[in-house]
Amino acid sequence: MNVIELFKFLIESKSETPDDGGILEFVENYLEGFSAVRVDKNEVKNLFIYKKFGEGKHLCFAGHVDVVPAGSGWDTNPYEAVEKDGFIYGRGAQDMKSGLAAFIQAVKETEQFEGTLSLLLTSDEEGPAKHGTLEVLNYLEEKGMMPDGCVVAEPTCEQVFGDAIKVGRRGSINGLIKLKGKQGHAAYPEKAINPIHQIAKVLDKVAGVNLDEGDEYFAPSKFVVTDIRAGMQVTNVTPNSLEMMFNVRNSTKTTVNEIELFVHEHFKEMDYTLTLDQSAYPFVTNSDTKIVRDIDAAIKEVTGASTKYSTAGGTSDARFIAPKGVDVIEFGVKNDTIHSVNERTTAKEVEDLYKVFKLLIEKY
Repeated sequence: MNVIELFKFLIESKSETPDDGGILEFVENYLEGFSAVRVDKNEVKNLFIYKKFGEGKHLCFAGHVDVVPAGSGWDTNPYEAVEKDGFIYGRGAQDMKSGLAAFIQAVKETEQFEGTLSLLLTSDEEGPAKHGTLEVLNYLEEKGMMPDGCVVAEPTCEQVFGDAIKVGRRGSINGLIKLKGKQGHAAYPEKAINPIHQIAKVLDKVAGVNLDEGDEYFAPSKFVVTDIRAGMQVTNVTPNSLEMMFNVRNSTKTTVNEIELFVHEHFKEMDYTLTLDQSAYPFVTNSDTKIVRDIDAAIKEVTGASTKYSTAGGTSDARFIAPKGVDVIEFGVKNDTIHSVNERTTAKEVEDLYKVFKLLIEKY
């Protein structure tokens, strides 16, 4: 197989979360001479496969074989790799079977390396992600096999291939504020405590407010209100309580404690409770680390593109890898149709991604 044949095979291996579509068993057989460890848990299938070429550094490529459901309205069969109009269509084309094909093929063709090469693959990134990459990392930590550097091949590019790598990710903090009022008749507002009126006095001071100024890696952490609800959907009764949900995609400059203080500053005159849950923590891999320098150089050699360092977007499994002390970055094809109908990428992007990964292996 060449990288495009492999890419098409992966698209046609239907692998909706947590099903791996038989891909992990295929990879075990495809990478001859590599040692394979399965770390399956519940319905989630995980594979760590590696080869020690020498005593040098350990470079890992990580990714997920699972995809979100295809949905309806496709112009082609989402589980058939269809070439038309200069694109290859199929569910997972960008997120992230292009990345999988590129690094699997690059690793397969490696004959010399100074250290250890490995792949960490899971079937549960698009789902709860509780028994996927994290389980494998715990196993590697226990066995003393943690990588030095890691590339997660999520789609990262914005306008053209090669224009962006992710050197970090923002965290995600979810919040719920419950305001207690006193229900009453709308004709006698003085006899009630209306939580809608209370929150109206402070909403403009919290909604959309930046909690920090950001820095060279991160945009400011913003307090984003996502839901407000109260009342009984009638016009003559004021509500007894109100709930407001919010999310903060936080940089390293804003913590849960600081959000708690921010809320208290504006709601201290009200009868409220606050629940905060941090589902992901922010991290950044410094631009002068070896993994960043080497992939930057490889991208320039293949594409000539000027690459920016980004932390934008949602979360990925890199959020589990960074806290283990591993230098982790993300790089993949252009991201403009992920999770959408008619997801697609180009053969050239997949081929160039494969070339970048081959060069990275040589340089690392």
